[in-house]
Amino acid sequence: MTVSKDLVNGLNVARFQGQRHKTDNLKTEKICLPGTECLVKSHVSLASFTSFRVGGPAEWLVAPKHLNELEASFEWAINRDLPITLLGAGSNLLISDRGLSGLVICTRHLRYTYFDQETGQVTAAAGEPLVRLAWRAAELGWSGLEWAVGIPGSVGGSVVMNAGAHTGCMADILVNAHVLSPNGSLEILTPEKLGYNYRTSLLQGDKRLVTQATFQLKPGADPAKVIATTAQHLKQRHSTQPYNKPSCGSVFRNPNPHKAGWLIEQTGLKGYRIGGATVAERHANFILNCGGAKANDIFQLIHYVQHQVERHWSLSLQPEVKILGEFQPI
Repeated sequence: MTVSKDLVNGLNVARFQGQRHKTDNLKTEKICLPGTECLVKSHVSLASFTSFRVGGPAEWLVAPKHLNELEASFEWAINRDLPITLLGAGSNLLISDRGLSGLVICTRHLRYTYFDQETGQVTAAAGEPLVRLAWRAAELGWSGLEWAVGIPGSVGGSVVMNAGAHTGCMADILVNAHVLSPNGSLEILTPEKLGYNYRTSLLQGDKRLVTQATFQLKPGADPAKVIATTAQHLKQRHSTQPYNKPSCGSVFRNPNPHKAGWLIEQTGLKGYRIGGATVAERHANFILNCGGAKANDIFQLIHYVQHQVERHWSLSLQPEVKILGEFQPI
């Protein structure tokens, strides 16, 4: 199989010798990585990069479009001894109002897909929206991704967290993932090496970054039937989950055999509000930004829900959402 040059071109990491460019705002700085059009920017608000629509500024932010730019971004941060934070679609993330120090690498512009008719495998870059990939597969008559149509994350983030819905998940269809380490080395990991479990993998909290993933699907089905199944899954999610206000999707993992949403609802927390953050009426495992919410409002509400559920049920809810940065003490 031939994959895009954007994904395989150049494993030699570009060394930073670029020029610095000041903007009219003295607090903002842009640095161009050499031999690319990729800019590293300072003091960029991260609120628009998360589905919660909250979060302070990144000390430095870069959004590479090609693998060589991604590698150069790692090298730039390492040469300056800066911590690195990896950011995909931002759909399962809560970032502190204080922002993040070091370099934030946003992968949402790393996009590419290839459907291999001979093997029934599809390869997609980390930044590909999972929803778009699910629809493309359905339109081709390839089954296996119908469950993913309502998940707002990217391919990379979905692989890391073993995203799933409607009894399907990444672990069921993943063939392998290409993973880039900060030192520039590239690994190809199978599901066994990723240590998959419910909504987690060994890559969570890891500095390695998924650059692309290959999935095993089933081609040859009637596109109309696959589209209908996909649309039904999306309709079901929209009928049971709130999508009218910013959220991160499900906040807590389900503590089997119970559902987190049911436990929260039975505790009487639907509609409970702290600042601009509210426990959703339609689905209690969602926290909504009802306008003007701060990251700290959401953080405090997460912990309040945990405390109340534990007090009533003697069960500890574990967050599915990833929480980054410094928050006010509870």
